[in-house]
Amino acid sequence: VQLVESGGGLVQPGGSLRLSCIASGYSYCLGWFREESGEEREGIATIEWTGSATYVESMKARFTISIDTSKKTVYLEMNHLQPNDTAIYYCAAASPHRVVTGSFCHPGVPNEYLDLWGQGTLVTVSS
Repeated sequence: VQLVESGGGLVQPGGSLRLSCIASGYSYCLGWFREESGEEREGIATIEWTGSATYVESMKARFTISIDTSKKTVYLEMNHLQPNDTAIYYCAAASPHRVVTGSFCHPGVPNEYLDLWGQGTLVTVSS
């Protein structure tokens, strides 16, 4: 399974952005993570193919993950963006043979079950 992210760019503080991640195949569990310059990667949210989502608590208020299985696409809706949201945003997924469901499909770092990663898309929040 290959993952291709899109939707990043420059947005003003307080603005919104929607990221997309197209998967070339099926995965039980997909997620969004981000990496700020000089910082460790942090999790945002994961979602099962069934649509069941799990969030990092601090991300829940402003970020929404969703999936369109017909398009094999996972989305991340981001609202009220602030400069400290500036980061490279990565899509991750479990290989198709890995049955990653329930508590194993989580956005904690690290999650060894999410073994496939996209190339990332840069989000810059600045006026």
